[in-house]
Amino acid sequence: MDFSTFFANYGLFIVIALLLVFMIFSTRRRTQKMKQEQEQKQRETVPGAKVLLQGGLYGTITEFDAENLDKPARVELAPGVEIEVHSQAILRVVNDEQTAATETPAPLDDHTPLDDRPSTDSAAPETEEETRARLERDSDDNSK
Repeated sequence: MDFSTFFANYGLFIVIALLLVFMIFSTRRRTQKMKQEQEQKQRETVPGAKVLLQGGLYGTITEFDAENLDKPARVELAPGVEIEVHSQAILRVVNDEQTAATETPAPLDDHTPLDDRPSTDSAAPETEEETRARLERDSDDNSK
């Protein structure tokens, strides 16, 4: 029996077996990684830790019971403002560097329309007549 006959008869089975082994291996690795991340999150979720909630809010944990996850956690959003959230609403524990990076505005590039750029002057906001006149000028410019 030569190699081409063997591969023609059993090649599909070999490929399927290799794919099955790869799927089992990658699933096991992903499960272990998720378990490690969950354990690390549980260790870091302590009162005083800064967290990101599922809704995109940042806060500081004031009360959290790691043993009873059905008990709501208390998170302080601002001084004197505390909310109760389900323990699964805590997306992740963040450090100050991550928070600072997400709170800084993205730099404007040259392709940002002028109307969308923040005003750099400290003048009073334009009046209703000025707004109307500016819009008319813009519409005249666009129609040309």
